[in-house]
Amino acid sequence: MVFEVKNFDNLLGTKGFSDQLLKNHFTLYQGYVTNSNKLNQALMMMVKEGKTATPEFAELKRRFGWEFNGMRLHEFYFSNMKNGGSELKKDCKLIKKIHEEFGSFENWEKDFRGTGVMRGIGWVILYYDMMSKKLFNVWVNEHDVGHLSGAVPLLVMDVFEHAFMLDYGIKRVDYIEAFFKAIHWEESSNIFDFVTNF
Repeated sequence: MVFEVKNFDNLLGTKGFSDQLLKNHFTLYQGYVTNSNKLNQALMMMVKEGKTATPEFAELKRRFGWEFNGMRLHEFYFSNMKNGGSELKKDCKLIKKIHEEFGSFENWEKDFRGTGVMRGIGWVILYYDMMSKKLFNVWVNEHDVGHLSGAVPLLVMDVFEHAFMLDYGIKRVDYIEAFFKAIHWEESSNIFDFVTNF
């Protein structure tokens, strides 16, 4: 299986995100796709050669998760954005669930933004846990540390410096404001509808 680079050029021109920032970010994402493919191929070759008990296999296996998650999280992030953004419909299942879990959309937003301004690099993810049927705003360090096992990402925000420093310097709060104006809520709502129909 070969992972293919997805095209997110539809985001160019998004208010609050310079085209140069987005193009740099797309290039970074493309590197994760390339490395996921290289590692997957190398691991399959080591399996065929009977080298699964080697330290090299173990290290490549660990590295694959980091590269794969870097690829996939960027795909979620870019898919969660839309030039001009979109509203979360007042009668959709997702906003009803947010109200049920957080008391109000405003409370959820404070929690999500508050998670986003925490010191460090990583990701902020609104997860839906299908077993407990609960929503969580979660900090994920790097790409592979902090995920909730079995939970489905509904909204992903990149808070690595490369996502905002070119346009905002160290003003992460301003970047988060721009991100909120570009959220493609229909995407998050559709994912929620899909996973709750099981």
